[in-house]
Amino acid sequence: MVHNKLMQRLPGQLIFCLLLISATVSAVTTLDLPDIGESTGSILSPEYERRLGQAFLNQIRRQTDIIGDPEVETYIQSIGYRLVAQSDNSSQLFTFFVVNDNAINAFAAPGGIVGINTGTITSSESESELAGVIAHEIAHVTQHHMARSAEMTQKMSIPIMAAMLGAILIASQNPDAGAAAMMAVQGGAAQAQINFTRGNEEEADRIGMQLLQRSDFDPNGMPAFFTKLQRNSTYASQAPEFLRTHPLTVNRISDSQARVNDLPKNLTYNESQTYQFIRTKLLVRSYKSPLDAIKYYQGILDQGEFRDDVVTLKYGLALAQMENKDYAKAASILDELLVKNGENLSLLLARADVEVRQANYDAAVKIYKDMINIYPDYRPLILSYANTLLTAKRPAEAKVVLENYGKYNTPDITYYNYLTRAEAEAGNSVEAGMANAEYYFLTGETRVAIEQLKSLLMSQPRPDYYQEERILSRINQLELELKMERDLNLG
Repeated sequence: MVHNKLMQRLPGQLIFCLLLISATVSAVTTLDLPDIGESTGSILSPEYERRLGQAFLNQIRRQTDIIGDPEVETYIQSIGYRLVAQSDNSSQLFTFFVVNDNAINAFAAPGGIVGINTGTITSSESESELAGVIAHEIAHVTQHHMARSAEMTQKMSIPIMAAMLGAILIASQNPDAGAAAMMAVQGGAAQAQINFTRGNEEEADRIGMQLLQRSDFDPNGMPAFFTKLQRNSTYASQAPEFLRTHPLTVNRISDSQARVNDLPKNLTYNESQTYQFIRTKLLVRSYKSPLDAIKYYQGILDQGEFRDDVVTLKYGLALAQMENKDYAKAASILDELLVKNGENLSLLLARADVEVRQANYDAAVKIYKDMINIYPDYRPLILSYANTLLTAKRPAEAKVVLENYGKYNTPDITYYNYLTRAEAEAGNSVEAGMANAEYYFLTGETRVAIEQLKSLLMSQPRPDYYQEERILSRINQLELELKMERDLNLG
């Protein structure tokens, strides 16, 4: 295939650059897209895009700090899937995650990989604004902007393409140096790429606004957030990273605002209260010191006049007190809030965390058990509960909690990480090894996963008959996966 030959000519760092194009490239569309055919399939097959995206995600995991908080993860995924469900390409698989970075930025990669910086969440003022950014990135993926970019880039000579990819790599580490390197690339080729990117950004705006409206978010969230970024950057020494990777123009903002103005004025929109709790949790973490966060929230509450909901403001103060290790104050605030909000998941999880941090595991377990009766399949609850049981040296109970959840829900990396610990600490070395192999596979280490399973066949204690059959079957499946990765030059 063309893209395989191309990849063979490029060193590893430049392959990673190709992955990074999607952070700066988007697509062109109108509300009624013309039928331009599926030219993208000639460059990047769907399977290749999926695995390329997995390779990109593995690089991100190694090089950046991805938020592992199950509550934050689950929330951002719920927003993403709500938008994807209204896409014309809803069969596309997506992975949504949050990067622990206060810079305002978001990016998309092939295979449905969408990353959102914490700074984007904390800088937004409504769930629709946040959803607007995510919808924009989803549109980059569904419109195959990465593949179209590769197709256009292929028409250039290999040296020019390599130079541009190298510039993108430099830009990912040093935007100023990257910009200078890009200027060194032949002018005509660079301008063609710039024009293509502009068109992609306009398309992502339009498709993204469609997704917002279909998903019962306020479509004004997108132009409102972009306008705010552009206005604030006018008075800042340096524009937000989002504006550098997603260049805005007056025409783009005007066009999106005009589309909002054409909508009926009596529409109602559905925004969740969870947004405010997640935003508050990330905002507390963004402070250099818990005392700074306490001063901020206490100051607003003392004024008595505030725009945000008083419950989330007090929640923020409780989290800040918890980070300051003043657990008595944190518990007092949360208990007060729970009197009128007794089933609020964020408050209950925080209250359990107060007990965990004081090693009051029995008290925390009681909170978790009461929550499970109401929310038996809520991922943040299950994972937090399992982690608490592991911390309390109760691995057998953690194993039961995880296995019950895994029967009806799709396991993920965090699930297998905890299950590996639970099985190992409970003395089930073979089951621990099998869970660990699944963890490696989900992190993109297919070869390591196979080696892990093969080592179990010779381990002591030896697997029983049923375990051996499961191991052999899984090895066969993973070897097929590894062969496909190698055929695509990703293995």
